[in-house]
Amino acid sequence: MNRIITLDEFILRRQKDFPFASGELTALLRDIGVAAKIVNREVNKAGLVSILGVADAANTSGDIVQKLDLYANDKLIDCLKNSGECAAVASEELEDFIPFPPIEGKHPKYVVVFDPLDGSSNIDVNVSVGTIFGIYRRKSLETESADMQDFFQKGSELVAAGYVIYGTSTILVYTTGNGVNGFTLDPTIGEFCLSHRDIQIPKRGNYYSVNQGYYLKFDLEMRRYIDHCSDLNMGLRYIGSMVSDIHRILFQGGIFLYPNTRKYPQGKLRLVYECNPLSFVVENAGGKAITCQLERILDMDVQHLHQRATIAIGSPDMVDEFREFVDRYSAVPSF
Repeated sequence: MNRIITLDEFILRRQKDFPFASGELTALLRDIGVAAKIVNREVNKAGLVSILGVADAANTSGDIVQKLDLYANDKLIDCLKNSGECAAVASEELEDFIPFPPIEGKHPKYVVVFDPLDGSSNIDVNVSVGTIFGIYRRKSLETESADMQDFFQKGSELVAAGYVIYGTSTILVYTTGNGVNGFTLDPTIGEFCLSHRDIQIPKRGNYYSVNQGYYLKFDLEMRRYIDHCSDLNMGLRYIGSMVSDIHRILFQGGIFLYPNTRKYPQGKLRLVYECNPLSFVVENAGGKAITCQLERILDMDVQHLHQRATIAIGSPDMVDEFREFVDRYSAVPSF
């Protein structure tokens, strides 16, 4: 019988992978794990308490905010703030970043970005949702307050990223740039336990994921690629939670597409909170992630916290195939 390896133990073992290993990043990942347990508890009992449904607010991206979004956002901030290992956070639910005051003379080296509850509109109908996070080594002086330049970093500069999916089981997947590993929450002991070691995305898959209801609003090259997937009798799977769709693709292969539309000419997903962290995970599992204009997601310049982007992400052969369709049918020169 294999011995159980908890998330905390695994992180401590792998601390040597970090180029600046001195415990801070290890502690940050553990803080995120604790927050995920708290959010998981509330997600699982959301139907029993008054945190289901829509709050009387919209976030800075214009989306209607769910009550559980706000709860998850607050718990992540609390857990990251209390340890003193995080200099500042930026969240999809907040207009600006939040700098944290130093604790007990600590000079934190990292900032954290997150989408506290991706796909939260699914909560009311009991469909999987998730949390997305990314960690950057700060650019500002460690003895001073964090500033905006700490968050205006390319995705390629992430030192760690991952997600938590709250589904039939709760799984935390993360990478520090040296392999992707998954941990399933064992509710009997209250610990995330190593369950998926060294995840590798299949080179191809039998599924594509896109909101096909907007088909007529997509550009020609996107419609042609969707037609191609249909002609190959590929299965259409679209959950409405990017975490859930990406999680499936990591294990079964496939491609996730979120192109521009007439309403969202720059795309709808947030580069900082969604595209960059998940692209970092997928690339470290052997996949690829590009915009629908064929720019590598992780190479994109970040110009503001709530910058939007298009994305094609998943199995490497399928992303390359999508690239060929854009080159063939696009009226705009690609990168």
